[in-house]
Amino acid sequence: MLQGPVADVIPSTDEFEMYPVGLTSLAAYLERNSYNVRIVNLAYRMLNDAHFDPERSVTRLTSRVFGIDLHWLPHANGALALAKLIKRVHPDAQVLMGGLSSTYYHEELIRYPFVDLVLRGDSTEEPCRQLLHALRSGASLDTVENLTWKRGDGSVVVNPTSFIPDNLDYVDVPDYRYVLRSVFKYRSLRDMVPYLEWLRYPSTMILNARGCTLDCAICGGSASAYALFCNRSRPAFRSPEKLIQDIRTIRSFTGSPIFMVHDPRMGGDARADDFFDLLSKERLSNEFVFELFYPADTAFFEMVQRSVPAWSLQVTIETQDERLRENNGKFVCSNEEVEQTLAQALSHGCRKLDMFFMVGVPDQSAASAMQIIDYCEHLVLRFKADPCLHFFVAPLGPFLDPGSRAFEDPKLGYKHLHTTLEEHRQALLEPSWRDVLSNESDVMNRDEIVETSYALADQLNELKFRNGLIGPAAHELVAGHLKAAHEAIAVMGLSSQPHQSRQAAALAALQGELAAANTGSMNDEDEMKWQPSGGIHLSLTLLRGLGSGFIHELVQTGRRLEGRYDGAVCTPSAPGHGPPALPMFPSIEKDVPAPPSALSVEAP
Repeated sequence: MLQGPVADVIPSTDEFEMYPVGLTSLAAYLERNSYNVRIVNLAYRMLNDAHFDPERSVTRLTSRVFGIDLHWLPHANGALALAKLIKRVHPDAQVLMGGLSSTYYHEELIRYPFVDLVLRGDSTEEPCRQLLHALRSGASLDTVENLTWKRGDGSVVVNPTSFIPDNLDYVDVPDYRYVLRSVFKYRSLRDMVPYLEWLRYPSTMILNARGCTLDCAICGGSASAYALFCNRSRPAFRSPEKLIQDIRTIRSFTGSPIFMVHDPRMGGDARADDFFDLLSKERLSNEFVFELFYPADTAFFEMVQRSVPAWSLQVTIETQDERLRENNGKFVCSNEEVEQTLAQALSHGCRKLDMFFMVGVPDQSAASAMQIIDYCEHLVLRFKADPCLHFFVAPLGPFLDPGSRAFEDPKLGYKHLHTTLEEHRQALLEPSWRDVLSNESDVMNRDEIVETSYALADQLNELKFRNGLIGPAAHELVAGHLKAAHEAIAVMGLSSQPHQSRQAAALAALQGELAAANTGSMNDEDEMKWQPSGGIHLSLTLLRGLGSGFIHELVQTGRRLEGRYDGAVCTPSAPGHGPPALPMFPSIEKDVPAPPSALSVEAP
């Protein structure tokens, strides 16, 4: 299959094998309540070992409940195939689905005969505990929050989405301590590895919030999307104190870069000030990486520079066209304001500044997309080919996020080629990423999206090499992979050829070329990486943590033997469970009322 460049700017491969970090907080919360929980990243196991047998692995597991994440929509085919496999080899087990895509498509998902339960929402730790308690005690499922389920006669019940925590301090997310304990408890590091390259080049993250204050048109994690299918009116933030605790846990086992998801100012300037003030006292040696959603001034970068000795920045403006950025809802400002932000970041010690552009944003024509090259060249000249500045471009794909404004509002100009979950699943079986793409716009069809993406990648590769931003090896690698991609497109054709002709031609002629065409055709993967860290290490803090984890497991085992479950129930909205969520920006608040990545196994 020609999977294309849809994963060239993310850490995982084009199989999207990285599991959602919420699995770790869910597993840790359930374990605190005496339930056994094991995470198995089947996708990683399959990619890492060509001889790995997923059916044999699943058959050897025993559990009353098997949980499968369907968070990112590219997992649709793999997640459903796994659910079907589990139901075949464990017919008496309950198959549970969760994640944002599961939430959006819950009513369709529950009608598959091999899916028993769907937990909806962005925070399912407590609803999952309620579910396990009900299954263990034989109680009715009617009171389990956020649950979609089937009665014995097959009728579907949709319980209210009522568990919507207003802060993230009631769990640790991601919970690295659970991950470390689990490696020893189940004697398997490979089950927990998040993505293929992680052991060679580990990176870590901290989660600023669930939900967002921005309402970007193409994002399924936007404010309006969360309001639509998670009933969330404002983000649930993690407190600065808890974020610092997460950082301490990370540095106890690795010196790898720490990436903060979301702009640190998203909860307001005062919250950002508190976080960076606490961070400055940590004397952090890990590189700290964060993203910006709107321009930043000198005072902000001075604060960052005081807080950490090594830091990098990611800026996603999507397009150089100010009008299109306003339509999309991110970096709604002039290009001069964007460039002033870049200048301030570079002058205050930013080690690596990544700029991301996209093909396929609302109302973007092929000609407008190609002007990204002109803007990148302008930035190269303005900043005198600063080697800290890196440019990346990728197509909007493989799918337009369900729940996003672009998916829900026809006025934004998208024609939907796949709308249901089953249509998206079927699309993932197509031979070319051109046919997988779920949308085209009024001004750019799928053929143009494919052609423009590769043309941009080709010109950007030459621009970076010509100005010394990448070396000969990286330039030749991307050029070679682009050549393979063009050859694949030439053989498989675009929309002018019949579907079966493209597929037959591809299977016959492209077995050797597809591997190259599917990786690094937009950029060299090493260009995405921050400074190497030295990998995983042992520390006294880590050893103490593992020791306390061992004691914790002994205690929980005793409670399970005595039948004592559900002893650590949290109610995040109650006093003492963290600060209240901060309001969204006024401009936003007024508008807003592959194989599966992981298998979560629960065994009481």
